[in-house]
Amino acid sequence: MNGLETLEFRDRLGRRLIRCVLGLALFAVGISLQMNANIGAPPWDVFHQGVANQTDITIGKIIVVTGCFLLLLWIPLKQKPGLGTILNALEIGLVADIALGAIPEPSSIFIQVPMALLGIVVVAIGSGLYIGSALGPGPRDGLMTGLAKRGIPIRVGRTVLEVIVLVTGWLLGGQVGVATFAFAFGVGPLVQFFLPRLAVKKLAR
Repeated sequence: MNGLETLEFRDRLGRRLIRCVLGLALFAVGISLQMNANIGAPPWDVFHQGVANQTDITIGKIIVVTGCFLLLLWIPLKQKPGLGTILNALEIGLVADIALGAIPEPSSIFIQVPMALLGIVVVAIGSGLYIGSALGPGPRDGLMTGLAKRGIPIRVGRTVLEVIVLVTGWLLGGQVGVATFAFAFGVGPLVQFFLPRLAVKKLAR
């Protein structure tokens, strides 16, 4: 690799890292908007809320602990984390604690619905930036990939896992509502829309 190629590589790595950090921050703000709208949290955050309700630990810290625990499950699956994987496990929870404290909780349904929908869109934009940085999968995605290598289809593994955490979170007091299902069915198509528009393009050879 000559000097120019090295410089281009470092520049692209810097851009990818900035996109990753920004994307994860937006993801955290998005889920916080939806949670504070109080008409249903995203499936995983129903679980985070439920655990937080049963402990003196903040939701953000529960998100961090959950992400780190999922990374431990990567070990027997022989999955290797990337820089983005580690940032994902740590940053989302830290930013979420700040955002949850700063974002007001409206009482009017005419504000709650747009706020929850905005949260879903912000999550999708953040996901597009984060995934498009190609710095490693998130703890949940890497777990699904590892299970897929063991013969469990990603769609099946993800569905079963999310149903388990959703029901567990609901039983623990997490909030399930219309926005929970709007997130479950809407965020995938939105990420599919934003990802090719936000991903760092590969250098032409």
